Amino acid sequence: MLPIQTNKAPAAVGPYSQAAMKGNMVFVSGTLGIDPVTGVMPDSFEEQALLVFSNLKAILEMAAMNFSHVVKVSIFILDMGDFAVLNRLYAENFREPYPARETVQVSRLPKDGKVEISLIAMK
Repeated sequence: MLPIQTNKAPAAVGPYSQAAMKGNMVFVSGTLGIDPVTGVMPDSFEEQALLVFSNLKAILEMAAMNFSHVVKVSIFILDMGDFAVLNRLYAENFREPYPARETVQVSRLPKDGKVEISLIAMK
């Protein structure tokens, strides 16, 4: 296993890698909407989600991949009321054929984030 690490995405908030590569697959850890430069997480769902996608893109680029390589996405949100905004931003980042996905409403996320996304990509 090869750990994937970039300073263009926030550092892990615990004892784990931003992503791990095994063979032709990359497993990206749950990623929050934290600005990698300032370490600040904005208040709004949309701003956090935009940062999540930006952070995921940076991690994938470090593994010489992009969103077209993604086969599975797991999304955790605090409020299903944000689902429409999430889908709009998701459609701006992914193209058909879309990866498999689930979206789950949770009671709390690390650092009190409003959205966290993990994914699996494959070359």
